[in-house]
Amino acid sequence: MIRPLSRTALVLDIVGAALLFVILTPFSVAFYGPGAGTVSNPVASTGAIAVSGLLMFGGVAIGRLAPALALAAAWAGAIVQMLAGFGPLPIDLAILLILYATAAWGSRAVLWWGFGSALFGAFVAALYMVFIGGVTAGATNGWDQLTTGTLLLVLSILALGFAWVCGLLWRVVLRARNTRTAQLQAESLAAEEQERVRIARDMHDIVAHSLAVVIAQADGARYAAAAQPEMAGEALTTIAQTARSALSDVRLLLTQMRHRQGEGPQPTLADLETLFAQVRQAGIEPRITVDPMPPGEPPGAIQLAVYRILQEALTNAIRHGDGAVDVHLAWLPDRVDLQVRNTVGKGAGGTGAISTGGGHGVIGMRERAQLVGGSLQAERHGTQFVVQASLPIGEPA
Repeated sequence: MIRPLSRTALVLDIVGAALLFVILTPFSVAFYGPGAGTVSNPVASTGAIAVSGLLMFGGVAIGRLAPALALAAAWAGAIVQMLAGFGPLPIDLAILLILYATAAWGSRAVLWWGFGSALFGAFVAALYMVFIGGVTAGATNGWDQLTTGTLLLVLSILALGFAWVCGLLWRVVLRARNTRTAQLQAESLAAEEQERVRIARDMHDIVAHSLAVVIAQADGARYAAAAQPEMAGEALTTIAQTARSALSDVRLLLTQMRHRQGEGPQPTLADLETLFAQVRQAGIEPRITVDPMPPGEPPGAIQLAVYRILQEALTNAIRHGDGAVDVHLAWLPDRVDLQVRNTVGKGAGGTGAISTGGGHGVIGMRERAQLVGGSLQAERHGTQFVVQASLPIGEPA
């Protein structure tokens, strides 16, 4: 019954209701005169108007806080007014404001109680003005009374119904605003989730590739330590460089997580040579073919997707391959076709997840291709594991 309402809004409602009471009550007393109504004593007559006004504008003061109580106060004030024998008064403006409040801020039950009160109140007001208020005192026959009563009923319904309908329209506006706010919040949460997934995918690509290079170099250094110490030193240097690069990338991603608005630089085609150099340092010599060459500067999203897909595919080749990797890039006018083919080593144990296309790396490559509107297949053909992707591109920059 009591709605949550800020203190500022409640104070404004109370002050506004008090001002209307102070302004409209003297007009109501002067409207009929001190001796009007069924109360012969002018003081009692004025007191009846004041009590009625207090009840009605008290309801206006709590209209947003408790619409049901406000509606009850409006009925109480109207009853006091009719018992005192008064017809429509300026203070009856409060009834319209309260009907508006029931439709705008009331619960579903209060909403329909307000609707019923508008109809029933119009009927009661028309009967009261016809039979008690003396509106039809000059009518010569029953037909004139019926016509006048019908007109009064229609006017009462229009007045009270208009206030209720205005409140209902404002209720619809508020609901639309709340729906829009909820939609924006949902979109914001979805965008944040997509950003977290992107950062997690980048983290996986960076860490998985760097660790694969580090492990390969560490194994090579362990075998070469006794026979060729200088090669062990080179391997340790490569491990240090790879670890530093991975640490720098991870720090960049963590910075993006702390400050989402700060987008760091992303890998481009210019960074592919560094990627291939890391693969060579891991003991694998990729055979790279680019035919045809890019006709211009591809979109940044396409460059990032190509880099990450190649990074993951080469990481799988380091883990599960026997050292032979073929990379082919074809930059066509409307798309780029990418293929990475490596022979599966005997120690791969059936290549595990990559042979089925269900590993996290394969899933990540497929997601990256789909994000830019492309497609990717990763499957085993005999002794080879093949990654094929086709990524659409627009007009080169």
